[in-house]
Amino acid sequence: MAVHGTAYSAGMSSAPPPGWYRDPSYPLTERWWDGAAWTDHRRQPDAPVPPVARLEPADGREPRRAGAIALTTAGAVLVAAVVTGVVVLGHDGDGAARAESSATAPTSAPASDGSPTAAAPSATGDPNVVLDDLNGITFPVPKGWARAENVAEDDVVLTTPGVYDCPGDPGFCRRGRVLSRTATSAPGASPESIAKGDIADAADEEYDRDPIGNRPYGGVTSHRLLGSGQIAVAGRAGYFVRWRVNTAKGPGGCVESLAFPSSAGSQTPVVVRFAFDAGPDGPPLSDMDRITKGIRPVGDAAASGGVGSSIGPGH
Repeated sequence: MAVHGTAYSAGMSSAPPPGWYRDPSYPLTERWWDGAAWTDHRRQPDAPVPPVARLEPADGREPRRAGAIALTTAGAVLVAAVVTGVVVLGHDGDGAARAESSATAPTSAPASDGSPTAAAPSATGDPNVVLDDLNGITFPVPKGWARAENVAEDDVVLTTPGVYDCPGDPGFCRRGRVLSRTATSAPGASPESIAKGDIADAADEEYDRDPIGNRPYGGVTSHRLLGSGQIAVAGRAGYFVRWRVNTAKGPGGCVESLAFPSSAGSQTPVVVRFAFDAGPDGPPLSDMDRITKGIRPVGDAAASGGVGSSIGPGH
């Protein structure tokens, strides 16, 4: 049976895990390794890195580039190229943000095939935080949610526990999912245009057809706007669009596209997608608000509030 939105890992790769490593083409910067190839994401380290001789791949070719986004959760982040402290945010019982811990990672040089050598992971020490290191943000793990594990897509950060039989095509579905990905939009696009351009794709991918062409919910039949507007995310001005989606089978759901500038690297916009089943078995829509308000930039516990900190109509 197909599993909508999740698949179990079949094995382990010998390649270094995803993370920030010293750029083999310019060792004074860090570059994102997605687990299979170098991406175009680069950032300046917090401290100078001693220059090293470039090590070429055995076949003399530049390693291929890939645009896939790789997320690392708490306890599995590999940071290289500099010894750097990372402040990871947690939450106490009343939802307030607090600085949890710091971690360091040793310098890592590229291997002879162009890939980075593995470095020791940095541990957040907080089971209630998920780290999207590529986009420089953390997510809270509210009650009733769990870190994404054994899912097919590498940009899923949170899911509701357990699965159920999909009401449409055979397979298993989840009641709620949260995804975080780098926006693939035109340079200079505003958060508003990104969110408005993403919401239809979010509805289709979550409730119309799955990646292998099945229709777990029988397909989307209609939608209506629940809300949209400016919102502060991790101390930056963003924009959200939320739809109620009706499906041919099952209760349908609610999807939201949330766009805002990243806190890492070149500040490329980030899109966070929410997909919640409707009905009594789905997560409360207030969890969208709670998760949004709990998003923090890595290393900055103070960023919160601002323009649009209330995300529109009550639920």
